[in-house]
Amino acid sequence: MPEILDAIEIETGKNPATSIIWMHGLGADGNDFVPIVPELQLPDTAIRFVFPHAPVQPVTINGGMRMRAWYDVMDGAIRREDECGVRASQALIEALIAREKERGTAARRLVLAGFSQGGAIALQTGLRHPERIAGIMALSTYVPIAEKLAAEASVANRGVPVFMAHGRHDPIIPVARAESSRDVLRSLGYPVEWSEYLMPHSVCAEELDAIGAWLGRVLGGSS
Repeated sequence: MPEILDAIEIETGKNPATSIIWMHGLGADGNDFVPIVPELQLPDTAIRFVFPHAPVQPVTINGGMRMRAWYDVMDGAIRREDECGVRASQALIEALIAREKERGTAARRLVLAGFSQGGAIALQTGLRHPERIAGIMALSTYVPIAEKLAAEASVANRGVPVFMAHGRHDPIIPVARAESSRDVLRSLGYPVEWSEYLMPHSVCAEELDAIGAWLGRVLGGSS
């Protein structure tokens, strides 16, 4: 059984039966998206936000420097994805999902979310999870190991709502890369809600409004 990652947790009410596991980007940690929780127009239900800290590991593109990362990055164009690292992090998030289920969150009341590398892991895990989840939020990211998705996709999550958002001026992950991932998902039948914003590799206020609205739709107002 994989280890349970250390994480920051925020509960918006007592005895939450709804969970959002939100993964940060390369070099950040679980604190990265904690401040946005009060800015979201959340559904009228108790939600547990889980912001895990990625493992510390060497990152090739940064000269082998050790930092929090969900997988290694070999080059700036991300032409060679670290498949072993992606799958290892998938297992870590599956362990967090299992813990949320033990704490009372049914799979259908769970959202996987992430930014950049974290968004890639949200897609990797959510699209393969054997039980239907509430939704997948993928911010400024792409589908990793896309060529294997069709064969590995979970039947239960074939219709899972996917929210993708990207900056038109993103110098880290070009918007064309994200658009290609969006198109792959749509070609496989996933209902992808797509948004672009005039921003770099970041999150903006308009995007937060869209995130809150999307969460309202996939989670509703009751648990």
